[in-house]
Amino acid sequence: MTTRTTPATPRVLISGGGIAGNAVALQLLRAGIRPTVIERAAGPRPGGQAVDLRGPSRIVAERMGLMPGIRRYQLDERGMVYVDSTGREAARMPAELFEGKGAVAEIEITRGDLNQVLLDALAEEAARPGAPGVDYRYGERIHALREHAHGVSVEFASGATEEFDVLVGADGLHSTTRRLAFGPEEQFSTYLGGYTSYFTMPTPAEVRPHWMTVQLLPGGAFLAFRPDADPATTKAMISVRRPADPALRRDTAAQKRLLREGLAVGGWLVPEVDAAMDRAEDFYFDELARITMPRWTTERIALVGDAGYCGSPLSGQGTAMALVGAYVLVGEIVRTPDRPAAALARYGEILRPFVESAQQLPPGGVKAMTPRTRAGIRASLALVRLTTSTIMRPLMTRMLSGTDDYTLPDYSTDLPTAEQGTLPR
Repeated sequence: MTTRTTPATPRVLISGGGIAGNAVALQLLRAGIRPTVIERAAGPRPGGQAVDLRGPSRIVAERMGLMPGIRRYQLDERGMVYVDSTGREAARMPAELFEGKGAVAEIEITRGDLNQVLLDALAEEAARPGAPGVDYRYGERIHALREHAHGVSVEFASGATEEFDVLVGADGLHSTTRRLAFGPEEQFSTYLGGYTSYFTMPTPAEVRPHWMTVQLLPGGAFLAFRPDADPATTKAMISVRRPADPALRRDTAAQKRLLREGLAVGGWLVPEVDAAMDRAEDFYFDELARITMPRWTTERIALVGDAGYCGSPLSGQGTAMALVGAYVLVGEIVRTPDRPAAALARYGEILRPFVESAQQLPPGGVKAMTPRTRAGIRASLALVRLTTSTIMRPLMTRMLSGTDDYTLPDYSTDLPTAEQGTLPR
């Protein structure tokens, strides 16, 4: 089936119904462009680890009118506490330290709740009189694609084939869009030396309320508990330093065995985490990897968020890159809807400086986060205490301000806010 559109209303397909994809869809809808969104999952994915908003990403959230919804779901997370093997506090890092630029920011929200804020805004916008609406398809994914001079022909897993003027790949670290349009994942992915997992579990009585509580375990493992939207539950987070093993990708049993190996040395609350792992309904596991590409666009295809420039959880900037990338991409498309190739090229040029800063990893990377020996753990905790000391705070604040000097484009005349409503087309 082929659908013809006018230059002013390009037909845009978004592959991926996460934060990046829904941010793109919301801004297109407000600009009077009806987006099509496909998501391979059967419905919205709830929960997920906490993500933060700071600097340019917070400005984008404000310009998109998302802050009232974000405030409703915002977590009461007040900082990070490191504990020893008995649960005794070894170091503390309040959220306001380093002017709010540390590991825990002023605004923390679970990934699923932020995505719900975007979905709620999409539904509200689509219901406005005169709005073009949104074509949202769960349980669908791209099977094949062919880019040509006038657009992109997409074959879906359901068997249907449709034509689009622009294809946006917002389908994550293991992006199908990237593989089909740019090449195999191995060309762009750098394994960073470990794996990470998180899942929901009942909050142990010993966990400090409102604080992310971290324990370093000998053998190269990191165990943390993060506050959840419901005080009765917490997000258990486990990272282990291990060689890459591609066979783990789809083997949940092997993934859990690997995590248990990392926790085998034992420690504070380890038995509770071990027991909760098999009961968790939202178990997540993936490699710590970074995606770097010389370009994120072709004439008609653009990658956004982790699909194009994943920094890994170590960067702490995944949500920021998703929101800022979506904002810039749609801003440029709306400026020249009849010239998508030029718009996509400008998107890449404008966003590149921000991404290069946001993808920077903390010194030492996975090795610093997961020391193998007890001596290494003591040294890491001593370093945390040093960095939080009065004499080191100014230096750390400057080091953590990498994206603050990025000049975010202003698309206010092209992308109306929720209060302004949809642009007529």
